[in-house]
Amino acid sequence: MKLRIGKIPYANLFPIFYTLEKECDCSSYEFVEGVPSILNKMLRNGDLDVSPSSSIEYLKNPSIYRIIEGHSISSQGPIESILLFSKIPIEELNGGTIYVSSQSETSVALLDIILREFYGIQCRLHISINPEDSEGEAFLLIGDDALKYKARDKRQEVRVYDLGELWYKKTNLPFVFALWIARKKLHAKAELLDKFIKDLNRAKEVAIKNFSEAARYSPMRAFMTEGEIISYWNKIDYDLTDKHKKGLELFDKYLRELFCC
Repeated sequence: MKLRIGKIPYANLFPIFYTLEKECDCSSYEFVEGVPSILNKMLRNGDLDVSPSSSIEYLKNPSIYRIIEGHSISSQGPIESILLFSKIPIEELNGGTIYVSSQSETSVALLDIILREFYGIQCRLHISINPEDSEGEAFLLIGDDALKYKARDKRQEVRVYDLGELWYKKTNLPFVFALWIARKKLHAKAELLDKFIKDLNRAKEVAIKNFSEAARYSPMRAFMTEGEIISYWNKIDYDLTDKHKKGLELFDKYLRELFCC
């Protein structure tokens, strides 16, 4: 019997998984790789036991999950990998179409909230397999796709808006993009889960002190320097404090207002 663990292959989690597999005995774990939307569904259906998961997944189904305390993928300012690219100023997008990725429901909902609540505008958010190839005025990229596009596209006429930065400027609170959550009914695997939480705690502690080592093995070296990779990781907030939870509560409030109408 193994603990089934979701593994998001994005750069933001690379130092955590790299360190976890390097420093800890993972023989009792089965890692299942997938983008957030796929892992969310697997966790919800019981095909996974624990996973880093979109914060919106937890907020929609709190009765199913327990939060693994002290861990998240958050930002207190720019996150650099949740980016809106626009040919025109964001204020002029009202009534237009923004092409978005289907990989993260949280990022799409955050964009909708930012547009409605912070700018007072409404746009059609159209899901696309390749948002950057659309002919619209703007598109949203997340994760490694956002990092790669920004790294290779230096055209000054394309405006770049960092959703983590826009949220923090208006709320002065962290934005929690992802949480580590586990299914509540894991009685037969309780000891395995306890072991994993201890391993995850150690992996985070070690990883944050050793970004330079992880950067040498990161797939991002194909399009970013090691210095750029380390700088990116240093902008990510891997903690989950009371302040983070206040940011999560505010996101939940906006979500309820958004979807109740």
